[in-house]
Amino acid sequence: MDDKAAGTGTVTGGVKILLRLEGLTLFVGMVMLYAAWDGSWLVFALLFFVPDLSFLAYLSDARFGAMVYNAAHSYMAPVALLTLGFGFASPLTLSIALIWLAHIGIDRALGYGLKYSAGFGFTHLGRIGRQKDA
Repeated sequence: MDDKAAGTGTVTGGVKILLRLEGLTLFVGMVMLYAAWDGSWLVFALLFFVPDLSFLAYLSDARFGAMVYNAAHSYMAPVALLTLGFGFASPLTLSIALIWLAHIGIDRALGYGLKYSAGFGFTHLGRIGRQKDA
C-alpha cells in the first residue's frame, strides 16, 4: 500500500486481496460446518439473503442506512448467536448463526464491505457500484 492509500484508509493491493480471501474462507467454512451440522438447505436458501434486507434502511438516509447495514453485516451478532447456539444446544440458533456468517463471508469475498455514511458505495473494502472508478 502506498503512502497516499494509507493516509486515506483506502484498502489496496495485497491487503485488499487478503481481506477478500478471509471472506471467502469464512463463507466456505460456514457452509462446510452447516453441511456437517446437517442443517436444512431449504432453511439455508430462505435465510441466506435476509441480512441484505438491511439495505432498505438507506431509504431513510445514508447515515442510518450505513448504521443498520453494518449492524447486519458485522461479525458481532452472529458470533454471539453462534456461541449461544452451541452453549444452549439450540439447533435453530446455531443454523441461523452459520447462515448469517456465510452471508457475511460471501459479501466480503465479493467486495461488499462495511459501509461509510457517505453512501452505499463507500465501503471499508473500497468503492463499489457504477461510480467506483470516479
